[in-house]
Amino acid sequence: MGGMHLLRSPARLARLRPFVQALWASEPAPGTAARPGAREHVLPTGAMHLVFRLSGPPLRLFDGDHDQTGHSAGGHGLVGGPHERFYVRDVSQPCASVGVLLRPGAALPLLGAPADALAGGHTPLDELWGVQARIALERLQEARGLQARLDLFESLLLERLADTFHGLHPAVAQSLAPLCMGTLRVRELAARSGYSHRRFIDLFRSATGLAPKAYERIHRIGRVLDLAAADARRGWADIAVEAGFADQSHLTREFGDIAGLSPQAWRRVADAAAPRHVPR
Repeated sequence: MGGMHLLRSPARLARLRPFVQALWASEPAPGTAARPGAREHVLPTGAMHLVFRLSGPPLRLFDGDHDQTGHSAGGHGLVGGPHERFYVRDVSQPCASVGVLLRPGAALPLLGAPADALAGGHTPLDELWGVQARIALERLQEARGLQARLDLFESLLLERLADTFHGLHPAVAQSLAPLCMGTLRVRELAARSGYSHRRFIDLFRSATGLAPKAYERIHRIGRVLDLAAADARRGWADIAVEAGFADQSHLTREFGDIAGLSPQAWRRVADAAAPRHVPR
């Protein structure tokens, strides 16, 4: 939907930068009409996000494209855990929102729970912040303008950190870039960490919410999306090779499993500016 959008990346406040990848605020244009039945596939990024919906109804989710009823995800403050596959959400009603994309290791200090406890679903924020979730929502609703909302949101996140600091475990920190780029195998990263394979996976899952192989898989599809969005004429076989797939058939299988549609179907409807939000 049209409207105003403000993106801030990285966080303006230095103490938040190890935990925050990007913040955003948006609001629909005046008079924006509802679009009954409108949905979208949200493709996974491997990251976790926290969102306050400042207007409109709570988020509604569907158990696949054939679910005609759907279900409410909870309140107006939600934590979207890292997903391994797409999910389907209702986008029929205009709403204002403010949100943050979190870095690995941010769940415990900012939300009070390890990432793997929140993975694969949407958790109402009041289950994590208690009454402070409602207070934060009310303060954000009272703020006027996208800039003011982002400034306040950063301050609220900073308050959550208090005087404690939970750094990302070194074994996880040194593994993120190789997994994102597909340059080292998981067993090589585990050996380099100095921990047993099982312990390394446990540390990684606690920080990111995903097993290392799942994290690598999602980021490989992410490279596909970025390459395809950058050049709509580029062939899938060429994209497959550059993204690290054995061949186009391998890409097609992985893409379909993670995105819920074929690469060509994605290309027909996706917006290059938002390739992970696919209208359905």
